Amino acid sequence: MIMMLMQHRQPGTGSRASPDDLSGLDGSSSHLKRRPAVMQAAMLPVIKLHRIDTCPDQDLPKPRRCCCDQCGRGFTSVHNLKIHQRIHTGDRPYSCDECGTKFTQMSHLKTHKRMHTGERPYSCDQCGTKFTTMSTLKTHKRMHTGERPYSCDQCGTKFTQMSHLKTHKRMHTGERPYSCDQCGESFTQMSHLTRHKRMHTGERPYSCDQCGTKFTRMSHLKRHKRMHTGERPYSCDQCGKSFALMSTLKTHRRIHTGERPYSCDQCGESFARMSHLKRHNRMHTGERPFGCDQCGESFTRMSTLKTHRRIHTGERPFGCDQCGESFTEMSTLKTHRRIHTGERPYSCDQCGESFARMSTLKRHRRIHTEEAFWVW
Repeated sequence: MIMMLMQHRQPGTGSRASPDDLSGLDGSSSHLKRRPAVMQAAMLPVIKLHRIDTCPDQDLPKPRRCCCDQCGRGFTSVHNLKIHQRIHTGDRPYSCDECGTKFTQMSHLKTHKRMHTGERPYSCDQCGTKFTTMSTLKTHKRMHTGERPYSCDQCGTKFTQMSHLKTHKRMHTGERPYSCDQCGESFTQMSHLTRHKRMHTGERPYSCDQCGTKFTRMSHLKRHKRMHTGERPYSCDQCGKSFALMSTLKTHRRIHTGERPYSCDQCGESFARMSHLKRHNRMHTGERPFGCDQCGESFTRMSTLKTHRRIHTGERPFGCDQCGESFTEMSTLKTHRRIHTGERPYSCDQCGESFARMSTLKRHRRIHTEEAFWVW
């Protein structure tokens, strides 16, 4: 009926059909006039529709006959168009009775309620992981199949989700649509803005149920929990060593590859980690940002300050399991253990004598250099 109204409406008329438009639908207007007024009102759509030949979205397939007069998007039914127009009007008629969050569609409210009930009706037939929505399950299955249906037309990178592709494209366009109302910094994703705002508010919504430490990110909490569980899910395929963080594994792999991507612009020395480069730069600048609050001595490293503080506290947390002697540093304990094991990992390349400490080897080498001096 709506399509017939659209076809009889003359271009330039309003959104409601006139009595003259209705009179020619079945031969006479008396048949419609005899119907109740409420039914007549229901037959006349209040949403402004475009005729298919004047619809701004010219690429629409023929079944999509209803177009939004604000953005030109087309729909197959007036019902879908009404739902869409809530984006423009801000209307959210469906609200959660537990938290008050409002939605434009009843289906979205039903999905939201599963957060409160814990219901996850859609499960993966390969790994058993459960989800609250079918769309999330479909996206998850691409992890098993390797499917990445959305590709960037500029660099060719492929993604499992359209939203990830849209976010990625902002790298090429430089678009940062989400900005902080306090400091003005802008971001490519709303989630990044939400996370950034916690710097201003001090909010740390994710807390550890074992020690109570709080975090601004869920990922930081997950990483922290591995300290309690001892989980090390990332392992090196060359030596088998495992790590709690992927970033630590990437850094470790540079031991095998020899890669040192961070170089000093003053002396040219290169490092496997950015933190090591920053620490090295303090040699040039003389910066010692970590100061002892008891004696005032300052250091280039926080770890060195922690070790130094044990002089004041008398703490010796590293004990030998063979003789019971304790030390302020782990490195000192490792060196001490060589007394019991007999290990001498540092050997002289001139005479072959080996030593338990590098410092002892350096002192030994002076024998050869002094001999060479006197022979000359």
